[in-house]
Amino acid sequence: MIDLSVIPKDPGCYLYKDQNGKIIYIGKAKNLKKRVSSYFNKKDHDPKTKALLKAIVDIDLIITGTEVEALILENNLIKRYQPKYNIDLKDSKNYAYIRISGEKFPRIGIARTKSSSGEYFGPFVSAKERDYVLSVLKKIFRLRSCRRMTKKACLRYHIGTCTGPCTGNISEEEYRNLILKAESVLRGNTKELLSSLESEMKEKSKNLEFEKAIELREQIEAVRHLDDRQHIDRRKITDEDIINYSIRNGVMYLMIFSVYKGTLSEKQEFVFEGGDESLEEFIVQYYSENEPPLELILPRETEPVIAEFLSSQKSRKVKVTVPKKGDKKNLLDLVKHNVDTVFFGGEIKVKELKKRLHLSEEPEIIECFDISHLAGTSMVGSMVQFRYGKPDKRNYRRFRIKTIDGIDDFAAIAEVVKRRYQRIKNENGEFPDLIIIDGGKGQLSSAKNILDEIGVKIPVISIAKREEEIYVPGLKYPLPLKKDEKASLFIQEIRDEAHRFAISYNRLLRKKEITG
Repeated sequence: MIDLSVIPKDPGCYLYKDQNGKIIYIGKAKNLKKRVSSYFNKKDHDPKTKALLKAIVDIDLIITGTEVEALILENNLIKRYQPKYNIDLKDSKNYAYIRISGEKFPRIGIARTKSSSGEYFGPFVSAKERDYVLSVLKKIFRLRSCRRMTKKACLRYHIGTCTGPCTGNISEEEYRNLILKAESVLRGNTKELLSSLESEMKEKSKNLEFEKAIELREQIEAVRHLDDRQHIDRRKITDEDIINYSIRNGVMYLMIFSVYKGTLSEKQEFVFEGGDESLEEFIVQYYSENEPPLELILPRETEPVIAEFLSSQKSRKVKVTVPKKGDKKNLLDLVKHNVDTVFFGGEIKVKELKKRLHLSEEPEIIECFDISHLAGTSMVGSMVQFRYGKPDKRNYRRFRIKTIDGIDDFAAIAEVVKRRYQRIKNENGEFPDLIIIDGGKGQLSSAKNILDEIGVKIPVISIAKREEEIYVPGLKYPLPLKKDEKASLFIQEIRDEAHRFAISYNRLLRKKEITG
């Protein structure tokens, strides 16, 4: 079950996955929460969407800075993963760039891909916006747009919208200054141009030339659009990794965004025990097995030997950067935002669960047990762990029932609970803050009795499938699950994940029995 309540309202991409973890659909949204919720709240879906919804088991999110970035990222991800339900988008065209050529007197124009020399700016999602920006730049800086420069002046030169380098009336240096101004604007340095346009607009309005004033106002809006800078699709060909992380209770939650040829190519997540000092160790281990980028962007300084190590692995100089402002800092912040959302976005559910169950502490670590019957003759157990409201698959466990012949759910629960927590106690390990049992009163009683027997005091509840009720020790009547309550939805999410994991183990064992 996907808990819609914890999905952020940020722009970004959502990746639906099936029971095997395979990406089956990729979409983008200005508001992730609103878009993803619409899939599950809407009733009248077409057959294709209905089939998609039946197949969805999990969702991955990538938060971007703007909706434009989300759309570009969606296009790149679809091309890479080619999801089953994105058939119509696989062959979609790339979004066009504005290109300034590398000639002696560069021309400005449109390019579909970054395939030849020159500077590329964009990509632009809207052809109308792109054409308008191009029009503004050609008009303001009077840059050439002809494919071949002849000695005969063109119409644009005669009407004053081109400097006419073909006529020899402008030097290479003067023209280069105009090109630099245009590039500056395309990189987001729009103050000078906007000031000029605004002055001209006021002058036209003062002289009652309202049509010209409106045209200038539209040009101003088009140029301002360039300030909506791209964080993910960089304007230069880049090869860089961006690493950021958070540390909670001695555990590092780390994420890498890999940018190749200006485009986000991969997002990876890592969770391991360690503090701030573990960053260097991670970098060495990771880049011993993976090729380093040309630039590594980090949230803090590292020892100089790290850059030397990366350069030796790459066989060329690798730059290690700790940005304090600008595009790279924005990228670093974006990765951190993804870390906090992906790993800790479920914390609000944890707070709600504490209130609902009247717990003394927030259940940051929750473990849930499920018993599954194997062909009606034997049983297997499974346990899933949620940490800060999110599944922590590192700590999932499977159990072959060893002490019971036949079918006895109560005894099976007692066995797996005892094996789990007796071992943690013996090894001085980490106990959960809450235990959930998939079952009713009987299963809850079995779990509670065994915890008392081994001397472990952990809050424990159970959730009955048929009645959809929560049983709590000491309460005379069960608590009802409420469809519109975060805590109830969270408990169901954990229970469903435990059940899914148990079934997958059951199928695996059946397959082994059949194949021998």
